[in-house]
Amino acid sequence: MSIFRRRSRIQAKTPDQLLAMRRAGRVVADTLALASERAVAGVSTGELDALAEDAIRSSGAVPSFLGYHGFTGSLCISVNDEVVHGIPGERVLADGDLVSIDCGAIVEGWHGDAAISLVVGGRDRGTPADLALMDDTEASLWAGMAALRPGGRLFDVGDAVEASVDGALERRRAEGVPGVDVYGILEDYTGHGIGREMHMDPHVPNYGVSAPGPTVPSGATLAVEPMVTLGSIETRTLEDDWTVVTSDGSRAAHWEHTVAVTDDGLWVLTAVDGGAAGLERVGARFAPLAD
Repeated sequence: MSIFRRRSRIQAKTPDQLLAMRRAGRVVADTLALASERAVAGVSTGELDALAEDAIRSSGAVPSFLGYHGFTGSLCISVNDEVVHGIPGERVLADGDLVSIDCGAIVEGWHGDAAISLVVGGRDRGTPADLALMDDTEASLWAGMAALRPGGRLFDVGDAVEASVDGALERRRAEGVPGVDVYGILEDYTGHGIGREMHMDPHVPNYGVSAPGPTVPSGATLAVEPMVTLGSIETRTLEDDWTVVTSDGSRAAHWEHTVAVTDDGLWVLTAVDGGAAGLERVGARFAPLAD
């Protein structure tokens, strides 16, 4: 879940605190894996949400989103032109829907937060444009996380995300992928610090900015979450006061992970494998604590 923030202080965590956050992150990872498996044609978003709440609570955790500023779900489920903060309910999923699922969990007061995108019915049901958007947004997430290091500048994340998205767009155009004419990186919704609260300082832009941003300390934990559309970056919020949709009706993808930055490298707290495979792909060092 993304809330735009303006302040810039980054809180560092101790090894024991990182281990506590990993426990929350594993609940999120496992819940998203379950929701992905069950997100099939004919299932309502409300049914998925109930499944997720049961999985979170059965793991000894508490849903982060449920009741947050009045939000009524344990997941945010956003479909097609819905970018983020979709409220679960009666909507029934259909083959070919492009769905983003955002999940948060709390274990012993510590938060984990992550999001995935998928095509209902599997990749064979997706359009070339939707598959490209989904894959390129995920790739930009890993590129953004790989830019993090102790002593580095936080806003390097946005530079890396934007460079990844721009490079992917050039490749898709060269390949002639139908429907991929432009990618829009949302600016009003960003990543954030995370720890004892779901949304903490600082905000983490997904686009390049002129300022370098604050210095990243060892022990920082951040939620990096690019949201990319197949059109404009302009959005509007529906009458439910939560669901954000693209103004031009273009489809959107959203990926997120909670990542810990240490002197030894990166640990993706909300990935089942701790981020080992994804970090290897982008040439970043995988540095888990005893898990």
